[in-house]
Amino acid sequence: MVLDRLLFLLSLWLGFVGATQAALSEPIPPSKDPWYTAPPGFENAEPGTVFRVRPAPGNLTSVIGNCSASYNILYRTTDSHFKPTWAVTTLLVPKLGPESLAQQKYQQSALLSFQVPYDSPDVDASPSNAMYDASDFFSNYYGAALGEGIFVSVPDYEGPLAAFTAGLISGYATLDSIRAILSLGLGFNTIDTPSVALWGYSGGAFATEWASELAVQYAPELVAGPVIGAVMGAPLPNITSCMRDVNGGPKSGLVVNILLGLTGQYPDVRKHLVSKLNDDGQYNKAGFLAAEGFTISEALSTFSGNINKYFQKGTDILSDPKITALINREGVLGYHGTPRWPMFIYQAISDEVTPIAATDAVVERYCSVGADVHFERNTLGSHDEEAGNSYDAAFQWLLDIFSGQRDTKGCVIKDVTRDVTGDVTRDVTREL
Repeated sequence: MVLDRLLFLLSLWLGFVGATQAALSEPIPPSKDPWYTAPPGFENAEPGTVFRVRPAPGNLTSVIGNCSASYNILYRTTDSHFKPTWAVTTLLVPKLGPESLAQQKYQQSALLSFQVPYDSPDVDASPSNAMYDASDFFSNYYGAALGEGIFVSVPDYEGPLAAFTAGLISGYATLDSIRAILSLGLGFNTIDTPSVALWGYSGGAFATEWASELAVQYAPELVAGPVIGAVMGAPLPNITSCMRDVNGGPKSGLVVNILLGLTGQYPDVRKHLVSKLNDDGQYNKAGFLAAEGFTISEALSTFSGNINKYFQKGTDILSDPKITALINREGVLGYHGTPRWPMFIYQAISDEVTPIAATDAVVERYCSVGADVHFERNTLGSHDEEAGNSYDAAFQWLLDIFSGQRDTKGCVIKDVTRDVTGDVTRDVTREL
């Protein structure tokens, strides 16, 4: 009767939270869907407070494997100016019942917060809208976790302004999405505290890592209680290093999306950025700003070569003092608090998007202050390939911590050789 209880609780929330609508036959982009608004007076609520709940529109349960139900949840969070704002997360429910893995393995008390690398300054690219695409690579991640009986939360952590690579709101919105899910208890065992883990790759690892650093001050109850670990694949510890690495190559569009995402919460810096763009010519202001409505795929296919050609006299915009100051505030990790839960970090040594040296540096910093880190550096593969090459290792680490089988103490750094077959040769192990 667990499913009946789940539906009963949901009906209570649908009536209590208000401003909720009947399930839609098809999803509406967030920019056009009135559901994506906070109620009057939301600013007075505590972070993590739930304002709206609805069954996710359309056919999401048929797109994502092993999913018995899905819900959109709108909740209070905090922006990068430390002011109240809101965000949305999508809760995916595994198959329930007394014979289900969710019950038999975890007593329905395991939750994975998965941060998707949506990498876009367009709110309509948010996961709650984009995850309906059956070709989405990361839907395999959700399906695998659900198949193990784990609930999955997928937050739109960039917030309502789609502030891509704004670390503060990304971390806050991730943490508050966990608070929101736990406060609902939809389908969870409410007697025992649920166990929660985080996972993200690339831009999603950026949000996961910010959440891990900010949690000690912002959400200490999560540190002391339910969160048991975090997995980060190819994180972006330094946004400047990332942009300099990709600028001029096939992933130059990432620079455009980062600059627009970073300045989304900072009108003065956005105005300054726009003032530096060319008014006319082939590489002009209109072409650059078109990326405000681009997904990451669209940005990568549109922009190539050095992005500085869009700026007057070929200005190195990444050296601009106002841009640099904003990046230092929002895009550099290792300085906002020591993560207090165990971490599994993995990255290809030859990663062309986020330099391995930047990840090495932040891992060494964590280790020097007593964090529990397991870091695997893969001698094979690119940034994109590593998402598949180390998937099995990352997922197994998660399963181990959920089952209490992982010794997570201390700092271990390993060079591994791993390809898509999952074969591993361990080359070097350093325990710090």
